[in-house]
Amino acid sequence: MLNIVWPIFIIISFSYAIFSGNLENLNSSIFKSTEDAINLTLSLLGTMCLWNGIMQIANKTSVVEHLTKILKPLIRILFPQLKNKPEIQKEVSMNMIANILGLGNAATPLGLKAMKSMQKENTKKDTLSDSMMMFIVINTASIQIIPTTVIAIRNSLGSSNPTSIVFPVWIATICAAISRSFSNKDFN
Repeated sequence: MLNIVWPIFIIISFSYAIFSGNLENLNSSIFKSTEDAINLTLSLLGTMCLWNGIMQIANKTSVVEHLTKILKPLIRILFPQLKNKPEIQKEVSMNMIANILGLGNAATPLGLKAMKSMQKENTKKDTLSDSMMMFIVINTASIQIIPTTVIAIRNSLGSSNPTSIVFPVWIATICAAISRSFSNKDFN
């Protein structure tokens, strides 16, 4: 569907720019947007590399084991089917830690790995298990203590106080987690 919608938007934009005499403005905005996208990508790349590296180091040390132990009571409640699967619990906790730290880009590959491991244990390959559904809900809510990606974006765009977003993010993610939990119960 999007492969139809986006070309239509582009054709309409170019047509309007030609007929309204704004082709030069369109042309300059394309190059300006490209420059902004590259600058944002480069600034986020550094943050992503840093936190992915930290997560890899943490994974190779006892830090992850300690954090997994801290999260274990919560994981037992949220994922009762994984109680005898410590490796999957570790993958789930790594994903949760990355999300809590606001590292969505680091959390994505960790979440995919955890989901793949849960799928291997899933007896009905064409249906999501309860653990998989709960994992999706938790990832969708993305509860964060330190929204590092948002802070990095705000900093790269010249915000005078890029960390002022922290408290509103806490409120938003708590509300998202609560609403996603209730909507998930409606489907079961």
